[in-house]
Formats: sequence, structure tokens, C-alpha cells
Amino acid sequence: MKFIIKFFYLILFSFSLLQAQSLEPRLYSNAPVGLNFLIIGYSYSQGALPNIPELGLVDPNLKVDTAFLAYAHVFEAFGQSGKIDIVLPFAKIYGTAYDETFTLLTRDVNGLADTKVRLSYNLYGAPALTIKDYSSYKQDTILGVSLQVTIPTGNYDSNKLVNISTNRWAIKPSIGISKAINNFIFEADIDAEFYTSNKEYYGNNVREQDPLYSTQMHIIYNFKHGAWMGFDANYYWGGDYKINGKYAQKQLENSRLGLTAALPINRTSSIKLYGSSGVVSRTGTNFNILGFALQYRWF
Repeated sequence: MKFIIKFFYLILFSFSLLQAQSLEPRLYSNAPVGLNFLIIGYSYSQGALPNIPELGLVDPNLKVDTAFLAYAHVFEAFGQSGKIDIVLPFAKIYGTAYDETFTLLTRDVNGLADTKVRLSYNLYGAPALTIKDYSSYKQDTILGVSLQVTIPTGNYDSNKLVNISTNRWAIKPSIGISKAINNFIFEADIDAEFYTSNKEYYGNNVREQDPLYSTQMHIIYNFKHGAWMGFDANYYWGGDYKINGKYAQKQLENSRLGLTAALPINRTSSIKLYGSSGVVSRTGTNFNILGFALQYRWF
């Protein structure tokens, strides 16, 4: 039974890490003021859990199906453009592992995940424009910042060990730069995510986690008629976690590579396809991710 409890805890921990491994090109880009986006999407993830030998687990593995609904709006502030977006996800998690006696352990859980709200603002190089003026806009260098807040709105039961929600708030500030050269766009950003503690963790325990730091780089090529493709890479580190003040996991460290492609369907709709895989992993969390998103825009 003790192996099952530890394994279920590991699933919850790894789902929170999976969200930190995302690669997102074109976060700091310009768009006409007043533009709205409605996005629906799906992603499938599979990979190894963190390697923690003291848990006595062999070949732990996690599969995650995530569907999401998102809305974004472009606004003007101090002559520059900004954007606010909100993401409502739903997740299904299935995990397996073997204990020291080679008994197979499984867990299957699904439900609403935690809501994410993000405010991004371009400090330089992305003036607020009407749709008429935007048609003549050419990007050069854009400097932007963003602030994402994760709200613990997902399914959570303190009497159960496995939950979709992490039952804590998280705040992630970020700063990035985007440079256009001919048909290419080169992007880089760095962020840090800070967490509150989960004071209702299973067994009347308190779960805490140190900040998780990450950096991303993207090389994007723009085709005709609004299509583009991006090569993505990131690296993250930190995120030590502890139970009741005692550290239970050493520092995380991983690098990922990915591809993202966006294709217009018509004047108001487009589809985005993306995938990524871990290439260097010091402490596990080496996931493969595939997904798509359908986007509809209007004024």
C-alpha cells in the first residue's frame, strides 16, 4: 500500500511539472486593437516521471489527455498593444509503475484542471493600431512582459491523494524579446514561477515548492497568407518541493525541442499544430507532447 500512496503522489507532482514544460512561440507579437480570439484545443502527453529512487518505483510512466477552451483580447495601453487571455483546461491522467515486488500499480483520474489567466504587454515596438493601420505595420524589434496567474479552480479532494488541481496559486512573471529579419522572427524570453503552499494536502500535510525558472527560444519563418512555422527550445531548472518543511525532490533540470506550425483555414480561422520532446533530463519529467488548437478571431 505504501508504494501506491507514493506513486499517486508522484502523478500529482508530475502533472504540475508537465504544465511548466510548455513551448509558446509568438507570445510577444502585435495585433490590431479590439481583436478577439476563441480557441479550442487538445494535447496528448506521455513520458517518464521524476526519478526518485527512495520511492521504490520501477519504470514509472504518465499519460495525460488535455482539452482546453481559451479566450484572448487585444487592447491598447499607453500607445502600445497588450493582450489578456484565459485558459480553461480539462485533463485525464493515467499512470502506471511497478513496486519493488514488480506488482503493477495503476491510477486513472479526470476532471477540471486549474484556470490560467495571463496579461501580456509590449513595452516597445508594437504600437496599438486599428485594423486599417495594422495592414501597413512591419515588425522590427519588440520588447514585452507578461504575468500569468494560475487559479486553483480544478477538481480537488483533500481526502484523496490524486487530484487534477494542485490546490495552490501560482504566479509567473516573464520578459521577452522578438526580432524580425526578413521572413524570420527570432524570439527569447525568461520567466520564473512562484507557488503558494497547499495546506490541505493528503494526510493533513503541507506541500511547498521552490520557484521554477525557465527560458525559451524560437526561430520562426513566415510563409505567405499568414502561415508560419517555428523551431522551439527551452530549458528549465529549480522547483524543489518539500512536505512539512522537508525536501522530497532534488532540483529539476530539463531541455526540450519542439516544432509549431500555424495554417490559415480562411480569413477568420486557423489551426496550430505543435509537438515537443525532452532532449536532456537530469531528474526525469521527460515528456513527449503532441497537440493542436483551432482558432477563431473577430472584432
